[in-house]
Amino acid sequence: MSFVSSLPGALVLAPMTKGSNLPFRQLCVELGATVLVSEMVVARRLKQRRRSEFALIRRAPGEPCFGVQLAGNKPDEMAWAAALVEARGADFVDLNLGCPIDHFTRMGLGAALGRQVTRVRRIVEAMRAVVQVPVTVKIRLGWNASTHNYLELAQAIADGGGAALTVHGRTREARYRQPADWDAIAEVAAAVPIPVIGNGDLLFPHEAAERLAASGCTALMTARGALIKPWLFREVAEGRYWDITADERIALYRRYVELATRHWGRRPDAATAHDRADDPVTPLADAADDAPRVLDDHARERVRDFLRWHVGFWVRYAPQRPDGTWPTMQQRESAFVPRSPLEALLARHDDAAIDYITERLLDGNDLTDPPPAGETTSEPTVVAAG
Repeated sequence: MSFVSSLPGALVLAPMTKGSNLPFRQLCVELGATVLVSEMVVARRLKQRRRSEFALIRRAPGEPCFGVQLAGNKPDEMAWAAALVEARGADFVDLNLGCPIDHFTRMGLGAALGRQVTRVRRIVEAMRAVVQVPVTVKIRLGWNASTHNYLELAQAIADGGGAALTVHGRTREARYRQPADWDAIAEVAAAVPIPVIGNGDLLFPHEAAERLAASGCTALMTARGALIKPWLFREVAEGRYWDITADERIALYRRYVELATRHWGRRPDAATAHDRADDPVTPLADAADDAPRVLDDHARERVRDFLRWHVGFWVRYAPQRPDGTWPTMQQRESAFVPRSPLEALLARHDDAAIDYITERLLDGNDLTDPPPAGETTSEPTVVAAG
């Protein structure tokens, strides 16, 4: 499925470090996602032939339209990386101008690169010159509230040959603390001749429909919304809210464990299968087979790490309120009254509950004897959403 034909009206899974892992993308596809983007991939690390970076550009079996997001600030390096990921099967290549994380912005990547409009155009031109697939770009509104440059940046991307543009309606300084500015996103959609994808604060299907209609965007993108409720893709595709039960949620979470086990586990007759999955030279030939997988200690810790991180988002879900109003992305729901003991467990944010849910899902056990409530010492964040 081509990017161009897939885009109109689509809800795109955002590129998120850790969040857009391969098994989670598979789960989202099963729930209706049609356009998906990899975790952020650093072009220089690909050139250094780092196995961990090559693992990020693997396409999941059955992924309909798959893009790879690249971070870098040198035109020649980004062109080389774009050609590589095209050869590895990407349907489009995305340039990251959105990542707000200090570690990357200090290197001039992500949102920091968004301050250099001329350089951005040169990078887009260099990437476009060496690939046949579309080159897209994801931006924020600017570095901070006093340096909005999104219209200038969007025009430079269009002039450089960008095929589409995603606008995250916040500045780098705002991170995720403030509501997304959809008026600014609509400005961009009206100003440039290429498709614009709007990104920010989509949690329920009516919100997606309203934003798509009012903004003039061609498509929408979700990051935290999909992490909290991956069934958002089904809701948007069907145009209706799913008042999902706790048991139905658990079934989806168990499916993620199955997919993660298949991805990071090994076949009983191939002890190094998970190592070959990260091989920068030889793609994993048996990635799509139906052979059972087992988790050795290394793979089990890998699955547990990702699963616990996801559970920290899953417990943030709250359904429509009894009075017909809706929870919002930027505020925790304090008045939610669980409708069952299992739903009460799935609404707990304390570490004891998150650890319990993680271990029970990992081992395939029931969740009927939750621990007493404890402290919440940490919560997951979107590590880097480009």
